[in-house]
Amino acid sequence: MNRQIVQLFGLTLLLFAILIAFTSRWTVFEASSLEDVQLNKRPLLEQQRVPRGLILASDGRTVLARSEPQGEGKRRTYRRSYPEGDLFAHPVGYSYVNQGETGIEREQNDALTGDLDEFGTIFRELRGGEREGDDVVTTLDAAGQQTAYDALAGRKGAIVALEPATGRIRVMASSPSYDPNRVTDESYFDEVNNDNDAKAITNRATQPRYQPGSTFKVVTAAAALDTGALTPDSIVDGSSPKTISGAPLANSGNVSYGPISFTSALTNSVNTVFATVGEQVGRETLLEYMDRFGFNQDPQLDFPDGQMEVSGIRNSAGRLVTADDGFDVGRVAIGQGGEEGQIQVTPLQMAQVAGAVGNRGKLMRPRLTERVVGTDGRVEKRVEPAEQSQVMKPETADQLAQMMAQVVKEGTGTAAALSGVEVAGKTGTAEIGVDASLNQVWFIGFAPVVNPRFAVAVTLDDQPIGTTGGEYAAPLAAEVLQTLLGGG
Repeated sequence: MNRQIVQLFGLTLLLFAILIAFTSRWTVFEASSLEDVQLNKRPLLEQQRVPRGLILASDGRTVLARSEPQGEGKRRTYRRSYPEGDLFAHPVGYSYVNQGETGIEREQNDALTGDLDEFGTIFRELRGGEREGDDVVTTLDAAGQQTAYDALAGRKGAIVALEPATGRIRVMASSPSYDPNRVTDESYFDEVNNDNDAKAITNRATQPRYQPGSTFKVVTAAAALDTGALTPDSIVDGSSPKTISGAPLANSGNVSYGPISFTSALTNSVNTVFATVGEQVGRETLLEYMDRFGFNQDPQLDFPDGQMEVSGIRNSAGRLVTADDGFDVGRVAIGQGGEEGQIQVTPLQMAQVAGAVGNRGKLMRPRLTERVVGTDGRVEKRVEPAEQSQVMKPETADQLAQMMAQVVKEGTGTAAALSGVEVAGKTGTAEIGVDASLNQVWFIGFAPVVNPRFAVAVTLDDQPIGTTGGEYAAPLAAEVLQTLLGGG
């Protein structure tokens, strides 16, 4: 009898242990993965009863998101409100039961909801405490964001500005935008989400992939200078047209420059020079430097993975190519490509390219969060600057910065010049659309040239043939830099 009791007791203990294991798996160890499932509305329903923390601009005062109470007593819930409307819609995102979460709202959800593990929540309830969210202070500059949004003026495009030395994202503007306060309206949500032309819900700073045009020549120049293949004073052949990969390639306007310096080739954005340099550097080396700049990998921004695209060279099937794939390195080197592989980038990535050059070759990890502040006012978490990679030697970056300064002084980027502040930059114009009937225009750069405080990337979609990055994108960059530098 005693043996049977012992066996029964052992079986009971085993079953109890299995029960604990399975419940712990779902409630503790895999709770976060369950919450990440978009179809799982339970966490969002629970969060309605929690006053989410504020999301604030970098000044710590401008409120970008807050929670407002609905109802009284035990029936009280909280609804998210966005005082700045469409101005910060893409970086901040939204949080609603019926539509889920996006942007910073999603990335910083645990902080904003004061989320604890299951046991911590139980202990808090036993003590009679209520769950409250912490505040998140972002890196976003309210004045800079307003300037960028106004400069885009409803045109399809994006502007990203960051601090080269810290990686702080100061501006992330995407146009057209949408009002996150209206996302719970199904008809409005369908309108901004399904309009294939406007695509207002899409964050053009991080999601679509664009041809960078001649802004990519900065990457090509970095590889050439850093490997010693060329110096800023090297004489190169700017004749036009030239045969590259068995097909003729011409300069803009088919201007033939003849022998010129490498600096002059960047200043005037000479296609035939950079295509030749691309072939000289080679596929493997160009891809290596792209990797150092952050291409071909998930962006390291503190932002939801599903809302960021990987920049790189892609084939017609959308797959990232390797050095063995035989892509046209000459045309990729000037920001284009062929059937074997076409260079596609996001404005975030190109802002990082400019920032790495300005930061003497050091690429800093980009970030949108500055700190998390608890309900008692204490800083719970501070996000410190972190190095992502050393792209090139400091001396190489200094040389390239001076070459980019010439672009703004006397080349294609003069519209980005500022009074009393030296600006470095590079323009870009890519032919897109059916039969190359439209242009994607660009400008990337930083200011001041020595010890730059801000780097910027500007792009405008679907511009008419004949428009250029120097004419349309560079002035927008100047406006944003002027505001961030304190002159706007």
